[in-house]
Amino acid sequence: MAHLLGAESLHLEVPTKVVFDSVTLGVAEGDRIGIVGRNGDGKSSLLMMLAGRRDPDAGQVTMRGGTTIGVLDQADVFASGETVGHAIVGDRPEYEWAGDARTREVIAGLVKDLAWEAPVDSLSGGQRRRVALARLLVGEWEILALDEPTNHLDVEAIAWLANHLKRRWPQGQGALLVVTHDRWFLDEVCNATWEVHDRIVEPFEGGYAAYILQRVERDRQAATIEQKRQNFARKELAWLRRGAPARTSKPKFRIDAANELIADVPEIRDRVSLQSMAVARLGKEVVNIVDAGVSYGDRVVLEDIEWLLAPGERTGILGVNGAGKSTLLGLISGDVEPTSGRVKHGKTVKIATLTQQLNELEEHLNEPVRVVISRLRTSFTVGTGSKAQELTPGQLLERMGFSSAQLSTPVKDLSGGQKRRLQLLLILLDQPNVLILDEPTNDLDTDMLAAMEDLLDSWPGTLIVVSHDRYFLERVTDQQYAILAHRLKHLPGGVDEYLRLRDAEERAAEAASVQTTATPTGAGSTTADGGGLALGGAERRAVEKEQQAVERRIAKLEGEVKKLHARMAEHDQSDYEGLGVIGDELRLTETEVGELEERWLEISEQLS
Repeated sequence: MAHLLGAESLHLEVPTKVVFDSVTLGVAEGDRIGIVGRNGDGKSSLLMMLAGRRDPDAGQVTMRGGTTIGVLDQADVFASGETVGHAIVGDRPEYEWAGDARTREVIAGLVKDLAWEAPVDSLSGGQRRRVALARLLVGEWEILALDEPTNHLDVEAIAWLANHLKRRWPQGQGALLVVTHDRWFLDEVCNATWEVHDRIVEPFEGGYAAYILQRVERDRQAATIEQKRQNFARKELAWLRRGAPARTSKPKFRIDAANELIADVPEIRDRVSLQSMAVARLGKEVVNIVDAGVSYGDRVVLEDIEWLLAPGERTGILGVNGAGKSTLLGLISGDVEPTSGRVKHGKTVKIATLTQQLNELEEHLNEPVRVVISRLRTSFTVGTGSKAQELTPGQLLERMGFSSAQLSTPVKDLSGGQKRRLQLLLILLDQPNVLILDEPTNDLDTDMLAAMEDLLDSWPGTLIVVSHDRYFLERVTDQQYAILAHRLKHLPGGVDEYLRLRDAEERAAEAASVQTTATPTGAGSTTADGGGLALGGAERRAVEKEQQAVERRIAKLEGEVKKLHARMAEHDQSDYEGLGVIGDELRLTETEVGELEERWLEISEQLS
């Protein structure tokens, strides 16, 4: 493969430490490189040196003549008063950019919901991020250097970006360098991984899953030095091999070697023990949401929400921004009152919420970390059954990546990731039995995300997670729900099913929009691409009849789902075998509902 960019003997220092010492690297055509490592070890500094945005203290970066490189910084900077359209296409005339297929694709994929003339200053952080990405991706670049491109993006935007980057260049052409903590994105896009640590950059073949395997092998050779990192990595590998069917089919690493490495690694969570402890702490009733809805004036946010949360349930919530995820969390926590239906909390329920803000730390900003922790519990139990162990707050902090020296650091001087970890520990030490996590992965590197996941694996309570980090969501929860059209829908197929449903929903909306604008009232309808007449009279009646039959079947099955939820809530919670039978029946019923709803959407498109 042709060489594009090279770095030789890079050396970089900051006032308190040496970041890199004699680092030599190369980037060739076809490389798709993910850069990982702990916060503060120099990932962004390396990316900016390679992109020519920062000069090393020693060494040099060279680029093949004529090579173009596009850079996405962590901060999205725009000219004051700039509009969305001008930020993306500049002064190019409309006929020019509208005639370019890539520009149209990027605009449709990232900013189609934004007003073209809207000032960028008025947008949210996530919307500004999408505009910055669109501005970069409409250009022609041989190398793309992206610093945390998935920050503030939702699951759909991340999936679109991954798909775009996979198709952007022909096979063996172009190059990608990306710093990200999104492990699903790394596995989906990258064919190589660079780990930044201890002043060096260590290369690995493949995406995140392959990197984990190779790191385990490296750590085994280093044994005692990297024992803690080895345990986290082996646990991640075990989940990748056992719990993620979509990944196990990818030949990214040697299956036999992976199976041998995890042969003595237990299942990620002891679900039976956790369930038993959850029932003991919570009783049979946690939070029952029955026919609940929330409206603000004429605006409906949620309607007909039916959800009986079970002891030990671990659920992820998906939905576009504005779909009502925060409102749903508010119903669970009691911060939002339903405008219809009812929400009932169990007598022993103690709910805690890890919010996107750091409100829990405000009153402790000037206090050292050890003082803040010492005011709470003197010990914390990790694990279940015979594997349970008591940890002091100091040991718990160490497990979450705090060094002994950092225990004496005032809270105000901690990094964003350290504050996030301390916030979670304060909540856990307060011993809630229902935990709500609202975007918990912000500011955390991949190792700290693994540490958080490891801690949550042994937490015996009901867990509700809202996150755009697909890997984290799939890793810590056992099932996923989505808010679609103001209602809560179970997703037996997980995130992939959600993306399919959202795509069908958008295509149906686009088809309806085309029909509305292109078909006069009373005239015969045309297909969405204008390719002829739609259904004739007899065909239309047959399709309408099928739609009515599907609706009746869905209504019947939804009634059965409610009955199964009620049976599960009333059943003896210590009878795990009986609960498993009901759970299997529930999953089959919900799967059939999902398939029927997809068919209903297809029929709706034909009739629109």
